[in-house]
Amino acid sequence: EISTRDWSSDVCSSDLDKDRLNKALEDIDIVIHTAALKHVPVAEYNPFEAIKTNVFGTQNLIEGCLDNEVSLAIAVGTDKAVAPLNTYGATKLLMERLFVSANYHKGKHKTIFSCVRYGNVMGSRGSIIPYVLNQISQNKPIKITDPTMTRFNITMNEALNLIFRGLKNPIPGQILVPKLKSYRLQDLVDVIIEMSGKKTEIERMPVRVGEKHHEEIGRAHV
Repeated sequence: EISTRDWSSDVCSSDLDKDRLNKALEDIDIVIHTAALKHVPVAEYNPFEAIKTNVFGTQNLIEGCLDNEVSLAIAVGTDKAVAPLNTYGATKLLMERLFVSANYHKGKHKTIFSCVRYGNVMGSRGSIIPYVLNQISQNKPIKITDPTMTRFNITMNEALNLIFRGLKNPIPGQILVPKLKSYRLQDLVDVIIEMSGKKTEIERMPVRVGEKHHEEIGRAHV
C-alpha cells in the first residue's frame, strides 16, 4: 500500500515551515515536488522570495524525505532551467542540481531522487493561450513581445504521463526530458485567432526583463 497525502494547500516548503513540512512527510512513500514561485516577472521582482521557495524549500523537502525514509521523490522542472537567463530559471536549475546531488550524499537512506523537465503546460494559469482567448473574448487587442520568439508546449496529459513514467521506472539522478517541437509565438496567436473567427488586432510591446527569445529544453531522454 502506498501512502499519499495532498498537502499542497496546507504546507509551504519555505524555511519557516520546515517543521510542518517534515510533519507532513510522515508515513509518505512518494513525493512529487511541484511547489515553486513560477512566473518569470514575479521572480524578477522578488528574487529572494523565489530563492527561498524554489531553492531553500527544495533542500528542506530533500531533508524531510531523508528523515522520513520516503521511497521516491520526483521534482518537476522546466525548460527555463536550461541556460537560464532569469531568476526563475536559475532557481529551477538549482532545484534540479539539489535533487540529483541528493542521491550522492544520502548515505544509508533509501530515498531515490529524480526529476522530469518539460515546457509550458498548455492552458495553465498565466500562459499564452488563456491570455489570447481572454483578449479575444473581450474584443481587446492581443499584446505580444517578439513574434519570432519560440517556446515549447506540452498538454496536461502528456505532462502527467511523463511524471508517471518517472514514478514507474525511477532511476537515481535521472532527468526525464520529452521530445518536443518548438513553435513561434506569432504562429500560435495566428492559429487561435483563426479558430475564433474574429478579427483581432495584434500590438507589439517591449520584451520583459529576463525573457528569453528562444527557450531550450535540453537533451531528450525519452
